[in-house]
Amino acid sequence: MGQRLDNVTGLYLEGIRDGNYVDAINNYAGQRYTQHSTPVRDGREGFIEFFADFTTRNPLRDIEIVRGFEDGHFVFIQARQKLNNGEFTYVTADIFDTDDDAKLIEHWDMIAEVEPTSVSGRTPFDGPTEVTDLDKTEVNKRLVFEYVTKVLIEGDRTLAASFVHPDLAQHDPLIADGRDAYLAFANAHAVRYQQIHNLIGSGNFVAVLAAADKDGIAQALIDLYRVENGLIVEHWVVSEEITDPSTWVNSGKF
Repeated sequence: MGQRLDNVTGLYLEGIRDGNYVDAINNYAGQRYTQHSTPVRDGREGFIEFFADFTTRNPLRDIEIVRGFEDGHFVFIQARQKLNNGEFTYVTADIFDTDDDAKLIEHWDMIAEVEPTSVSGRTPFDGPTEVTDLDKTEVNKRLVFEYVTKVLIEGDRTLAASFVHPDLAQHDPLIADGRDAYLAFANAHAVRYQQIHNLIGSGNFVAVLAAADKDGIAQALIDLYRVENGLIVEHWVVSEEITDPSTWVNSGKF
C-alpha cells in the first residue's frame, strides 16, 4: 500500500523471520523507537537485545503478514508466527507510528498462542484480507468508534444492533458466531472496555487499541473489525493480560 507498510513488513520479515534484526532496525526505525511490548526495552538497542535472544531460542521461524494497512502515519498488521516447526504458533496484532520519512518510531503489540480449536470453527487468520471501500474509511471508523464507546465502554448492549450484523463472523476462539453470542459472552464474563487508546482504519477494516476488563482482570487488546454496508460483519482480536508494572522494561502497553 505504501512505504510505511513496506517498512513494517521489512522489519518483521527481514528482521524477525530472517534474523537480520540489526540491519532491519537500523534501516527502518527513526531517531527514536518507543516500545510498548513490555519485555522489550525502548530504542534500537532494546530491539536488538530482545531479538538476539529470540532468534537463538527459536532458530526456525515461519512468519507471514496476513493483513496490513496504513492510516496516515500509523500502520496496522496482523501476523502468523510459526516457530520451530510448529512447536509454537502465535497470532500477533501490531500498530506502529511513523515519522515524516515513514520510519518507525513507536510500537504497540498483542501476541497470543493460537488455540487448537475454536467455538466458531474459525481461525485467528481466515477471512477476507483485501482492503476495499476506501471511500468509506472515515464513515467506518466513526461507526466502530461509536460502537466501542456506546456498547463496550458505556455498556449499553441494547444499541449493539445498530452497529453489528446479527450474523457476525467471530474469530475469538472462545465465542461462537453471531452478535447475540458475543453479547452473551460479554455479559457472562463482565467484559467492559475502559478506554480507546488508538483507532485506525482503511476502507472496510478498522483496528482499535484499547484497555478493558474481563472477569476482573485488566486486559490490553487490539480488535480488528470488518465493516460492510454500514455494519460490523467480522471481528478478530488479540489480547494480553496487563501484568504488574514490576514486570515491564518500558512504559507499558499503552
